Amino acid sequence: MRFSKYHGLGNDYLVMDEMRLTELPERIRAICNRNFGIGSDGILFGPLPSKSALAALRIFNPDGSEAEKSGNGIRIFCRHLWERGSVGREPFLLETPGGIVRCRVIDPRQEIEVEMGKVSFHSEIIPVTGGPREVVDEVIELDGEKLRFSAATIGNPHCVILSDEVDAVLAQRLGPKIERYPVFPNRTNVQFMKVIDPTCVRVEIWERGAGYTLASGSSASAAAAVACRLGLCESKVRVQMPGGSLQIEIGEDFSILLSGPVTKVGYGTVYDEIFG
Repeated sequence: MRFSKYHGLGNDYLVMDEMRLTELPERIRAICNRNFGIGSDGILFGPLPSKSALAALRIFNPDGSEAEKSGNGIRIFCRHLWERGSVGREPFLLETPGGIVRCRVIDPRQEIEVEMGKVSFHSEIIPVTGGPREVVDEVIELDGEKLRFSAATIGNPHCVILSDEVDAVLAQRLGPKIERYPVFPNRTNVQFMKVIDPTCVRVEIWERGAGYTLASGSSASAAAAVACRLGLCESKVRVQMPGGSLQIEIGEDFSILLSGPVTKVGYGTVYDEIFG
């Protein structure tokens, strides 16, 4: 099986268009393993046929589960389509399990834009248990700590925790517990966010199905939207992550325009003997 590898600010994906789907979760876990496989934060499977877009793709986490949407994954897939000669500089549509997105390759290395869709804070859509409501500035208690959070979806679920200080230790300690906290029936991505100023936030990320992550486009989108919804940030927000920064522009309807760089790492072949 052939693969191409890219990363968006250290958030790395393999793009593959051939895979035996009968053993999919086990094969994905083997391929993504950083010691016994190629190693990645996930696999982008495509391009696949689409009736509504230029192409469709499926997005898989390294634990074998499927993700609805990934901002960095989509931008990486756009770079891959550019490398294949399938797209130019004109906008085009991609179909993901989390909805159709509009994309544009401004500069294949430095600036790939994705219109991620609209953020919703409604409990029924995210989903979050409890009565119908916007899940904004609520409290959960974990290990004796009271944490202020807001929940959001941009095709996949997010929990944004406000904090005076954020670091990898905090994300790795609390992230896996919040991911599976009972109020999130489909699990959740988790962002620990510090507001730097009205135009900038810093986040550390625990990604559902992937674990601690250096960068995430959908997480950056959700964090910026929550900061704006709480009145802490303006409509244009730079989101700093350990791997680098992404630029988010938030519309009046909480539509999200995400932009940032993509790096091509290499390509090669996965051999069947890694599957045991």
